[in-house]
Amino acid sequence: MRKAVLPLLALALSGVFVPAAWAQKAPVVVELFTAQGCSSCGKANQVAADLAKDDGVLALTYSVDYWDYLGWKDTFAKPGFAERQRAYAKKFALRDVPTPQVVVAGRVQASGAKAEAVQDLVKTAKRTPLNAPDMEFIGKTRVAVGSGPAPRGGGEVWLVRYDPREQDIAVKRGDNKGQTLVHRNVVRELVKLGPWAGRPKLYRLPTAIGADADLETVILVQGAKGGRILGVLETTKTER
Repeated sequence: MRKAVLPLLALALSGVFVPAAWAQKAPVVVELFTAQGCSSCGKANQVAADLAKDDGVLALTYSVDYWDYLGWKDTFAKPGFAERQRAYAKKFALRDVPTPQVVVAGRVQASGAKAEAVQDLVKTAKRTPLNAPDMEFIGKTRVAVGSGPAPRGGGEVWLVRYDPREQDIAVKRGDNKGQTLVHRNVVRELVKLGPWAGRPKLYRLPTAIGADADLETVILVQGAKGGRILGVLETTKTER
């Protein structure tokens, strides 16, 4: 019989660690970097939307702003999303940021338009064990991250808020003029909560205001500056 586990709030204060093997298996995080002004991104958006239907996958869509110069301002883009992609490009030793790009579990990348290649990477990631720290939301204002092996160079804790709805955007200018592009799990907020060095720690969450209160929240623990993803915590129905 499984033993009772103290809340992670107590663990964070006491330094006690509950083995991550007791936790539910985390989904594979698939991050798509796309743009409404990118002519080859429509197919990638559909690939991400299809992956979002898989319970074992957390597909996140980041709209980047560096295609806006072509005449269509992306309705979801934020500079911070392009900064995240550039961090990955540096980790993968890429000469530039490709669009559309998919990053799987922070470990590997591929063209977002190549559905079979992306699916193969996801299948491999599902078989790859994670030595993840335990994580728990403490009310609606904090999150506790337990202890675990920290990657070389340290780790980071990120908050992601995204819209789970499928949204169709009609593009009126630029390379995709006249097309309607599907979007799913569109990231609206990305906040670095702080560093993680392998020891239990509490992090304060930014307040969700107005429409943001309807977004889904996920916490990612990953290697610093675009490293591999080490842990994933999603809100449950009782926490939403």
